[in-house]
Amino acid sequence: MRANQLIALLQEHNLFLSTTLPSDDVDFASLAYDSRKASANGLFVCKGFNFSVDYLQSAIANGATCYLAEKDYHVDVPVILVNDVRKALSLAAQLYFGFPQNDLFVIGYTGTKGKTTSTYLTTNILSHAFPQRVAMFSTINHIIGPKPEDQFKAHLTTAESFDLFHEMRQAVDNGDKVLVMEVASQAYLLDRVYGLTFDVGIFLNISPDHIGVNEHPNFANYLFCKMQLMINSRNCIIDADMDHFDEVYAAAKVSTAPERIFTYGFNQPDATLSITSSTATLTDSEFGLTVHGADQLQALATTYHVSVPGDFNQSNATAAVLASHLAGAAVSDLQYGLAHTTIPGRMESITTKHHGTIYIDYAHDWGSMNALLSFLHTQFPDHHITAVLGSTGDKGEDRREGFAKALNDYADTAFLTTDDPGHEDPIAIAKEIDSQIDHDKVKTSIIPQREDAIQHAITSATNDDLVVLAGKGEDAYQKINGVDTPYASDPVVAEDVIAGLADEQ
Repeated sequence: MRANQLIALLQEHNLFLSTTLPSDDVDFASLAYDSRKASANGLFVCKGFNFSVDYLQSAIANGATCYLAEKDYHVDVPVILVNDVRKALSLAAQLYFGFPQNDLFVIGYTGTKGKTTSTYLTTNILSHAFPQRVAMFSTINHIIGPKPEDQFKAHLTTAESFDLFHEMRQAVDNGDKVLVMEVASQAYLLDRVYGLTFDVGIFLNISPDHIGVNEHPNFANYLFCKMQLMINSRNCIIDADMDHFDEVYAAAKVSTAPERIFTYGFNQPDATLSITSSTATLTDSEFGLTVHGADQLQALATTYHVSVPGDFNQSNATAAVLASHLAGAAVSDLQYGLAHTTIPGRMESITTKHHGTIYIDYAHDWGSMNALLSFLHTQFPDHHITAVLGSTGDKGEDRREGFAKALNDYADTAFLTTDDPGHEDPIAIAKEIDSQIDHDKVKTSIIPQREDAIQHAITSATNDDLVVLAGKGEDAYQKINGVDTPYASDPVVAEDVIAGLADEQ
């Protein structure tokens, strides 16, 4: 990566301030924002809320010969000064990795709930249309190629910009032609996707979430960040049933022609695609689509079977239909992909002999929990619903009130427990949820150890019970005091409990 090319790119985005490089005719052999990964003749990026000059000195000791920063730290190597180092890092990464997005058809999903499910549905459809040519960046895992080492768990819904474009380059080098990815609100709040234009951007829904000291200051900022996906997409897809639809549609129109904005919803005569018939069970669902005013989409007006249960997933599936079709998938690919998708930790079910049915789902905020419990209650209004859940620490504090509201509306029993408490006390989090529960409606117990809470929920259940294990899915760790602490995962714990029950033998 040549310094003059980087400076020109930074100038184009009005980010460049000045440089102490004696000449911009310099070629950097490496780029890093982690001082431990700095190497010879490299450019080091000084980013982070708590950045220390010690990190820069460490990078120089490891071989960095220049640094990119918002201030001059007066060290022994030159600096490229910018007015926004996060945006500058994203541009530098794109340049360093050769703008890999230009060789990919990039589909991005945002929304408070449904991103992972929709990403998996879309990836499965496109993998049928374009075998071994589809990359995926999801909360559950990343897929950047066909080999086992090309599939791995990610710690962020949307990776830091350097890592994002690095993985895009790996995907391109592995022969991928399409990328389907989740786009968290933090991606725009922290400029992790700055300068990236999506071929298709999908806005699924929005409800208050991710609001707190370490996240968005308020709902307006949360909505604003999510709407940036619409402004930075060549084609936009929006759920017409969502709250704040008019605002999101207006954001899409800022940079996208009306004929490239597509909408969908249940019985929506003004939407591009309308879900006009549907049936849903606890194992799968089926729905039909009609097309309004879009001749190029008429082939989509047919029936689809979805292997993922829940009527709320028909909306996710419709978004996947539109996005995949725009990427070049045929109707047969759409139908096959939707019918053959499994999503780890999403509406997984275990049927027991004497302790009801256990549902394991990643539901981790009011929107997803409300949709899940509402669906189960509608399907089996006479069944007893027991929920096991906690709430994350250090973020999403508004989720706690939302969980209580969903439990009050649909649950009979709740075991409040630990779910990634971070630096907070999990008991205090549970008590905060409990304080807003109507105990005339919901019998509540606080059991700190998640394994114990799951055991109590299952062993006390009868065959008229539905036991919901919410929040963790297949996560194999708990985030405690900044450490990813090993945890067997909800499905494994549930299976172990069932195996230990004498009446299940």
